[in-house]
Amino acid sequence: LKFFALAFSALLPVVNPLGSALIFLGLVGPAPDTVYRDLARQIAIRTIIFFLVIELVGTALLSFFGISLPVVQVAGGLVLAAMGWGLLNQRDAPPPPQAVIASSDGALAEKDFYPLTFPVTIDPVCIVVMSTLSAHASIKSLEENAISHAAILMGVIAISILVFFCYAYAPKITSRISPQTANGILRFIAFVLLCIGVQICSNGIRSLIRVALQ
Repeated sequence: LKFFALAFSALLPVVNPLGSALIFLGLVGPAPDTVYRDLARQIAIRTIIFFLVIELVGTALLSFFGISLPVVQVAGGLVLAAMGWGLLNQRDAPPPPQAVIASSDGALAEKDFYPLTFPVTIDPVCIVVMSTLSAHASIKSLEENAISHAAILMGVIAISILVFFCYAYAPKITSRISPQTANGILRFIAFVLLCIGVQICSNGIRSLIRVALQ
């Protein structure tokens, strides 16, 4: 229970399913409910797999390729900032006709991992948090390690369930809000995403400078 609560409480604010759902809504745009549910299911599954890989071999995999966490922060922060800038400056467009939406379903499905799972749902901060949790759970006996890692996985599954419901019903969550208000919220979230990207990038740059000066 300790590591479940630790993983859930640590990942919830950085994943932020409800806030990410608004960004997800802005990226997907007008689409049938089935498209949102299918994408939400795929993203939730990929979120579990992504976190599981990070939890098991994330740090070792980055070390194998010679990539440090600060570099991931810089690159991921730049990607998030670029996405936020794009959302912030996109023009309002009328909903496309159903035929156009249907023809774009395949293109949306191809984006269920990038950028909808990473970095919209899982950003570089999540990699750092998950790597830290994994290291914290690996300092005990083999049996305690197994229990701790299983508890972390359960926390990841709980977060992914929240992601599914927030993403699948993102249009309904905002349906009670006027288009002007929803657009304002999306612009605000886009600005926050831009700021988060810049902050993550700056944290990575500071870490790189600190290492270089040692």
